[in-house]
Amino acid sequence: MTGIIVVFPNKDNAVGIRNLLVRYGLTVTGVCTSGAQAVNLADALEEGIVICGYKLKDMMYTQLREYLPDSFGLLLVASKNKWDGSLPEGTVGLPMPIKAQDLMETLHMMLENMERRRKKRREEKKRRNPRQQKIIADAKSLLMERNHMSEEEAHRYLQKNSMDSGRNMAETAEMILTYCGYCERSEQ
Repeated sequence: MTGIIVVFPNKDNAVGIRNLLVRYGLTVTGVCTSGAQAVNLADALEEGIVICGYKLKDMMYTQLREYLPDSFGLLLVASKNKWDGSLPEGTVGLPMPIKAQDLMETLHMMLENMERRRKKRREEKKRRNPRQQKIIADAKSLLMERNHMSEEEAHRYLQKNSMDSGRNMAETAEMILTYCGYCERSEQ
């Protein structure tokens, strides 16, 4: 499920943005005043967008970006001099003062990009042959058993490592299985 989370240290600002989004027909999953609250909400969702200010009660927007799942985008609403064009990956900046039209256009662009990535993932999954699917399933099982991960955590781990290394998931899974096979032999 795609969610929109609004997080600003001033609750009135967060509620104001939520009300604006609702007036334009978007559903807002939650309104928060701290980064920790936003991360907790995001963990319960598959993907989404977090709209936030530069500095929250408990962290800066850069820390929030690090803690969010990769399937989340971050929309930073702040003075341009606060971020000056260099934003972390997965972050879009919208300068203050904010205009409703700009906010809605930016959100719709981010939602369309998420939909494109979702379709790409589905197509990629369909293209995997049975051997690749088995390798991925075996790697997930191994991660779940050895690292006490849930299936979703193991899948996310494989996804993140494949993106970081520039390999597809089947290659990453094969590397994990090969390495763990090496670990088992060295333990004997």
